[in-house]
Amino acid sequence: MPVNDLDERLNKILEKITSDDFLGGQGLGNEVPFYAFDYPPQDELRVREHVLFLEGAISKRRPGLKVAFINLFELLLDMLNKRNLLDKSIDLQAQKGDEALQKALKAPLDAGKVAKELVDRYPPSEFGLLVINGVGSAYPLIRTHNLLNNLQPFMGQTPLVVFYPGLYDGQSLKLFGQLGEKPYYRAFRLVS
Repeated sequence: MPVNDLDERLNKILEKITSDDFLGGQGLGNEVPFYAFDYPPQDELRVREHVLFLEGAISKRRPGLKVAFINLFELLLDMLNKRNLLDKSIDLQAQKGDEALQKALKAPLDAGKVAKELVDRYPPSEFGLLVINGVGSAYPLIRTHNLLNNLQPFMGQTPLVVFYPGLYDGQSLKLFGQLGEKPYYRAFRLVS
């Protein structure tokens, strides 16, 4: 089976994120060490499998590196569950639809609150790397650019990698390759 562009890019991730230069923020100047790995949404399952592979491979390659793997959708569900809102949300969606649910969850799942919950659970100072996936599943409850903007003040020099089902051209994020988000200039493409 021939190797395609996505396979080539996936195969570059492990070496990149375990390198001393990457983990030390070399070549970034004063920029925040945020990285996006964009991929075609139809390849979501392949990327999920690769993230699972990375969980095991990173610990073998860099045994002392503490990495947090965070599924954004699961984090949102946990936040709702903790506040006894998950079952109520499911009922609301069934009775009144998606728009009513989005409106009701706007405050509890505000990007600032999600960012705070994320850094409370996974303090950047205690980890060498944070990896976020589940971004597509979390849409439209939270927008990636809002989350990243809210995470910036908390991250320090801890690298953050977001697996993004869509397009990132270094200027803006396009979820699923179609939905334009606001420009986000602070991330780098993880691998080309």
